[in-house]
Amino acid sequence: MVGVQERPIADYALLSDCQGAALVARDGSVDWLCLPRFDAPSLFARLLDRSAGHWWIRPVGVFTVRRAYVGPTMVLRTEFRTDSGTVEVTDALAAGPNEGGRVLGRVVPNVLVRVVECTRGSVRLAVEFAPRPDYGAVRPLLAPADGGLLCPFGSGSLMLSSPVRLEGRATARGQLRLDAGERVGFALQYVPVGGRRRVWSQEDIEGALGVTLDAWRSWAALNQRYEGPWQDAVHLSGRVLQALTYAPTGAIVAAPTTSLPEAVGGERNWDYRFSWVRDASFTLRALSVAACPGEAEAFFTWMARTASAEGPADGNPLQVLYGVGGERELTEHTLGHLSGWGGSRPVRIGNDAWRQRQLDIYGELLDAAYLFRGRVSRLDSHGRGFLMSLADAAAAHWREPDHSIWEVRGRPQHFVYSKLMCWVALDRAIALADELDAGGRVPAWTVARAEVRTAIEEHGWSRRAGSYSQALGSDLLDASALMLPITGFVLPDDPRARATVAAVRERLTGPRGLVHRYERVDDGLAGEEGAFVMCSFWLAHALALTGEVSQAREVFERAAACANDVGLFSEEVDPVGGQLLGNFPQALSHIGLVNAAWAIGRAQAA
Repeated sequence: MVGVQERPIADYALLSDCQGAALVARDGSVDWLCLPRFDAPSLFARLLDRSAGHWWIRPVGVFTVRRAYVGPTMVLRTEFRTDSGTVEVTDALAAGPNEGGRVLGRVVPNVLVRVVECTRGSVRLAVEFAPRPDYGAVRPLLAPADGGLLCPFGSGSLMLSSPVRLEGRATARGQLRLDAGERVGFALQYVPVGGRRRVWSQEDIEGALGVTLDAWRSWAALNQRYEGPWQDAVHLSGRVLQALTYAPTGAIVAAPTTSLPEAVGGERNWDYRFSWVRDASFTLRALSVAACPGEAEAFFTWMARTASAEGPADGNPLQVLYGVGGERELTEHTLGHLSGWGGSRPVRIGNDAWRQRQLDIYGELLDAAYLFRGRVSRLDSHGRGFLMSLADAAAAHWREPDHSIWEVRGRPQHFVYSKLMCWVALDRAIALADELDAGGRVPAWTVARAEVRTAIEEHGWSRRAGSYSQALGSDLLDASALMLPITGFVLPDDPRARATVAAVRERLTGPRGLVHRYERVDDGLAGEEGAFVMCSFWLAHALALTGEVSQAREVFERAAACANDVGLFSEEVDPVGGQLLGNFPQALSHIGLVNAAWAIGRAQAA
């Protein structure tokens, strides 16, 4: 059996009902399941520890695997070929009845369905069901039920509907044989305390699978109209972003996992099942390109409403990230009983970055608002006042140090990217002044914008490095400097912009042609991280802006090749071995692909 420490992150595929998520390995094992929300305690967590729960369905003996998502959906079909026959396992987190189009994921049954069909010969299959709720801390006893198994635990129960008898108290096992043309279904339902549980019939399971396929196809038909380079990859990335959306609020999680390491055996293991303000403008631009206007507006509305609930930004530091329901207190805890993927400890839940101060978020929110120009005037006085307060806060606080876009856990510094995004906040607020009814504030914003520009040009440019630097007065290089031309702070043909793009390409690009985040950062944590997928797409984007289209395509293709067999990206890639690292799938990586493809397409057209 393949141990969890040896199973690559690339072996997994994502299932989502736009509220919770599962990861399914190539061998048919569900090794991660969080229901009813992305950030709920896991029900299976073999991803992080061999004993923390799984559910597999796979052939007995030797087999080969081929898999893909079914058309424009997030329904996974895995084909297992053996000497005696072939079976297909179709996996989905079920959509609710009458869902699809604009309402995908609003009301869901919290059910994982698995349909197995023999398409050739005869195949014997093994089924093993080992639920371990609360991140593997609970080892519940299974109770037989008519047509399945009941698994009660503290915060609810699981009801497994199975066409085959499974035996065992904490881990249930069974086998079945299917001949060509035979088809059976399984369903695993999460039921909260006081909820209604039931055994799902074969007809119920087939119906749920059909509804889910139709819902995703309906959503794709309404939303996915991008035409341009790498169209299939852009459309898949758009579906991944939808899959990472918590539909009841519109929040988008950075990833559906926690503690997949940035370096095997290292300490950079974080919980990403939350929604970051930092990602706002990146995400909205990608959603707009991938033709998901409804999701873009829902995300912006949720983010602005959640952030503005704290009051004017000029009086209160904005929080960096929120829970998908708008939760603010996200205190970090360590799960000492889990060994971690690849032995990477600690395993964390919660994220203490919520306590950090990051000045860039003023610019990201106002840049997001700028994407909705023409509609900002429709906001109520509270909403417009909040956006104005973001610019006021940028003007008041841009001189202060912070923890940067990379959420460095060392001392605060005067990061160039943070100053840049304060400039963006002021620049976009000035452009939106008429819609905000903020004409009286424009003179002060204009002065502050000029001051930020002067600071970046005089102290953020390193003659020694020959590029814009990581922090004011530093000679270290940081890939976030690529955002200077992307945001419009400098024109793409500006000599300093070109020099910075060239420096990143030369000095931050590793042996596999992928870009690292920075030369060095002071965070006091052990382990060397991998190349950052988003930064490679930033480089492709920046090269396209500077007119280096063939080079942009080359960089894009190298980054795009890092996707696994079903097109999913992690956060990082090992620069030597090429294995995926970090939480998976990572929204920022897919966002980077969409935005870079769009930029290259525009450059080619020009």
